[in-house]
Amino acid sequence: MANPFRGQVIKLYRTLLYLGRDYPQGSAYFKERLKSAFMKNKDVTDPDKIQKLVARGNSLIEELEAMCFLRKYQVMKKKYSEPKKM
Repeated sequence: MANPFRGQVIKLYRTLLYLGRDYPQGSAYFKERLKSAFMKNKDVTDPDKIQKLVARGNSLIEELEAMCFLRKYQVMKKKYSEPKKM
């Protein structure tokens, strides 16, 4: 029997992989950690546990998006702000 969460898990992995491109420690580091996290939980079959893991991944997506937004904001602010006069 196929796992009904398979599509959700694959979508989560792809989204995290996409967002990991802008990770401060490098995309290779993020990709390696992401793969090890997913491989660690590959044998989970309990639907409640899978839902909790997917929810945790979705919260990680929100954190990564916020981090990227903040980083872009800081760059824009630094680039376009006027120098302080003394």
